[in-house]
Amino acid sequence: MVKGIEKYGIPVVHLATVVPISKTIGANRIIPAIGIPYPLGDPTQSDEDSYKIREKLVKRALKALQTPVSEQTVFEKDF
Repeated sequence: MVKGIEKYGIPVVHLATVVPISKTIGANRIIPAIGIPYPLGDPTQSDEDSYKIREKLVKRALKALQTPVSEQTVFEKDF
């Protein structure tokens, strides 16, 4: 679906728990998520800390959407 949406000129960020699968499907902007059972949080953390994790991922995704790419790009934590 990622490639289909981008075909119309709409940039897409794929939050992925398994980056190699995202690469296989052809996602252009990939952001590694936290983990398979909890991609956007950590149940061992407090609600406040989990919120901060999600906030950082969303901010990274918004920045990635604004970044021109010419090939598949994985936006790591330091991005």
